[in-house]
Amino acid sequence: MFKKILPLNLILFLRFFGLFLVLPLISFYAYNLEGSTPLLVGVVIGGYALTQAIFQIPFGILSDKFGRRNLIVFGLILFLVGSIISYLATDIYTLIAGRLLQGAGAIGSVISATVSDLIQEEKRGKAMAIIGGSIAMSFALAMIFGSTIGAYYGVDILFLITSVLAFISIFVAFKIPETGKIEFKYRKDGAKHNLFSDKTIVYFFFSSLLQKGIMSIIFMIIPIILLQNGYMEKTDIWQLYVPAMFVGLLAMGPAVILGEKKGKPKTVFVASSFLFIIVSVLISLNDPQMTIVALFLFFIAFNLIEPLIQSMVSKLVKANEKGKVLGYTNSFAYFGTFLGGTGAGLLLNIDANSTETLGYILVVLSVIWFVWSLIIENPTPKGNLYLEYSDEVEQKLEKANFEFIDEWYINRTENLIIVKFDKTKYSEDELQKHF
Repeated sequence: MFKKILPLNLILFLRFFGLFLVLPLISFYAYNLEGSTPLLVGVVIGGYALTQAIFQIPFGILSDKFGRRNLIVFGLILFLVGSIISYLATDIYTLIAGRLLQGAGAIGSVISATVSDLIQEEKRGKAMAIIGGSIAMSFALAMIFGSTIGAYYGVDILFLITSVLAFISIFVAFKIPETGKIEFKYRKDGAKHNLFSDKTIVYFFFSSLLQKGIMSIIFMIIPIILLQNGYMEKTDIWQLYVPAMFVGLLAMGPAVILGEKKGKPKTVFVASSFLFIIVSVLISLNDPQMTIVALFLFFIAFNLIEPLIQSMVSKLVKANEKGKVLGYTNSFAYFGTFLGGTGAGLLLNIDANSTETLGYILVVLSVIWFVWSLIIENPTPKGNLYLEYSDEVEQKLEKANFEFIDEWYINRTENLIIVKFDKTKYSEDELQKHF
């Protein structure tokens, strides 16, 4: 498993390291550019997320048709060009253009779909957690290097570093293993699936939106509360982000065990959304010390569900819809990032002292999310049976039309037939007897 996801893991690490590198100081950097306003600064922070949101679905769908690797390389090229433009920017509008182009390289859903192609469902949560941990590590390192290098050498240098990392990632992309050649087989009533008719999938979509939207608002206002109150210098802010991030990482293991292995993701999402309420209340107090406590709790709440969302939605759809559903999931996430960043910027543009108001908004959003989490049900547990391909097995499946089988498909590359079934109606051992 580790060897299969290593190139994907490295690409995500380098890409997110480049994006996170500018995060600690980008708002202060953008404020000093020609034509800057608080609203435009918010667009700089969340603008890349807008184009990410727009292009995640097309990238995901196209990757289902034309192959994952090709779309990943194309997306990385767009990210490289956007990073170069951001490095060369001398006014706020050019920086916005660069950030939008960075986001147009929307490969998140394609990489998630590639992981789903390469890794069996039973191990996918662990794979997503490993990748999530790698992204978290990139965040921690970016907080250290971004805040120090940016403070002493300028934030523009950080965009140059990001360009170099994007260039390296393009070469790494050619090391991605080819996914298997798949032939899909469905019952007549199972070939099509309306994603938005499934309440559980819709819940995961909006969980992505709320999680990333709240994150964006928090990263907008926490530096303001800490720096404007003279509580710390901008070169020292990484000293809070890094330990908070590592504390949050500790939440990933229990979340994967409870959500994936125990089949109780609802419990994890209820706990996470409840913690988000506490975080929001603490931030609304506009007190530096309470804000620090909120920062640590935020990373715990965030990382509880980070490895689960994409893993869960990829299990709820047909195998040939993974790119599409993960595209939707990532689009909702990035729309949340954009709306959170620009919304916070707009409010601060109207009233520079409105951090308390933003805290109240976070409370309302978190309460809505918490109530929704209480209402949803845990997804029906599914199992996968891996059978060595033969004409006899294929004919049995075509003729039997078992009602408890959701789908089955042939992986020609690995010479396997994969059968997805309802574990509440049949066990793997019982199903094995039919073949």
